[in-house]
Amino acid sequence: MARYKSGEESISGLQKAAILLIVLGPERSAGVFKHLKEDEIEELTLEIANTRSVTPQVKEEVINEFYEVCLAQQYIAEGGINYAKELLEKALGNEKAMDVIGKLTASLQVKPFEFVRKTDAAQLLNFIQDEHPQTIALILSYLSPAQSALIISALPPDRQADVARRIAVMDRTSPDVIKEVEKVLESKLASLVNQDYTIIGGVDAVVEILNTVDRGTEKHIMETLEIEEPELADEIRKKMFVFEDILLLDDKAIQRVLRDVDNNDLSIALKSANEQVQNAIFNNMSKRLAVMIKEDMEFMGPVRMKDVEEAQQKIVNVIRKLEDSGEIIISRGGGDEIVV
Repeated sequence: MARYKSGEESISGLQKAAILLIVLGPERSAGVFKHLKEDEIEELTLEIANTRSVTPQVKEEVINEFYEVCLAQQYIAEGGINYAKELLEKALGNEKAMDVIGKLTASLQVKPFEFVRKTDAAQLLNFIQDEHPQTIALILSYLSPAQSALIISALPPDRQADVARRIAVMDRTSPDVIKEVEKVLESKLASLVNQDYTIIGGVDAVVEILNTVDRGTEKHIMETLEIEEPELADEIRKKMFVFEDILLLDDKAIQRVLRDVDNNDLSIALKSANEQVQNAIFNNMSKRLAVMIKEDMEFMGPVRMKDVEEAQQKIVNVIRKLEDSGEIIISRGGGDEIVV
């Protein structure tokens, strides 16, 4: 395996990542792996295994580059690209600062509309509420779920479902379109937009938003989509409340849910549940029943993940049904959990 020589041989991004993980050590590297995809872990593991010798100078260069990129990302999060550029110029000089910013936007894909995410949602609403629904959907796709929830809740009811649908079916958007919208919003990021097509929106994006809006807005959007886009509505509904979200329920609600849940389904559903979820369930049933469920889980042996997911979905369906009927309340931050 070729040796890494600073200044004589270019080092790929994969090699740099492998060197960095080697320097970080097994414990910290394991923490990093938790956030990577399987194919990325395989590539990195292979690269680490094939790395035989790295000079101290190369190690230092890789660590410094990683530190500079992290510093730039922190500055961007605090005040945007211009703020980061200004601070980096003071610390590293103009040429080096632009190089670091360039690496960050290319490798970590700094999202467009950075300045919008730092804008008050109420002010932004006044600015975009009269725009075309597709334009609104594009902008909301780049905002945090909390910001998007506030804005979509404040839109006229006849536009809420339309915007939600457009977010859900949005796949790729041309950089030229993004730039044009940014110009309308007086964006400062247009010149830094990555020229590759940007993947945004999708079902997961609209699910995050709908999980944050008040129940009334969510219900209106879902009822409209069920009429206009039944398949899309079904896909969204399946993702809106996962089994682990049972932690959002209070004890009284969990007890009510358990009354309508089959004990066999519960035993299977809890097989892959984390300790918090298991405790939330067991603490809301009689000690005798808890012992029985635990024994069932122990004696049933290995269970297919498909069966676990089906059992969990049955319980989720019970929760959603009880919420729709008003028998339980899911605390979601939209204000509708307040009872008077």
